[in-house]
Amino acid sequence: MFSSKLIFIKEAENMPLLQFNLVKNAWTKPQVKEILDIAYDVTLSAFNAPNGDRYQTVSYFDSDDLIMKDTGLGFQRTDKRILLNIRTRPRTNDEKIKFYQQFLAILQEKMGLDPHDLMVDMVENGDADWSFADGKPQFLTGDL
Repeated sequence: MFSSKLIFIKEAENMPLLQFNLVKNAWTKPQVKEILDIAYDVTLSAFNAPNGDRYQTVSYFDSDDLIMKDTGLGFQRTDKRILLNIRTRPRTNDEKIKFYQQFLAILQEKMGLDPHDLMVDMVENGDADWSFADGKPQFLTGDL
């Protein structure tokens, strides 16, 4: 079915999937757009992702349904909390830390976000875990 040839792709040049989880009505539509734009720009910078690739979703929850405890760190979160799930091909620890720090710094500067209100998790996956269309794993077939 698929060729067994090895295909070498510089992993850091691929755009991850960003899934934003927000409390309903905590942010206006223009603010949500700005959050997504900031995340996109930071993804380009921190992950060296290609300009023009953009995969983002937003889900809204009642405040009681988006539970983000402090994990024993001793702080409270507000309804402005953002839970960002990132699915990505492998990244270095330095790239991840750069993303966390840049994203928070810009959100604080432009949106006034409390640093306790941002939680990011990254799940790494590989070439076989992505199909962009047509039921094919394009990283394996050589289309990407």
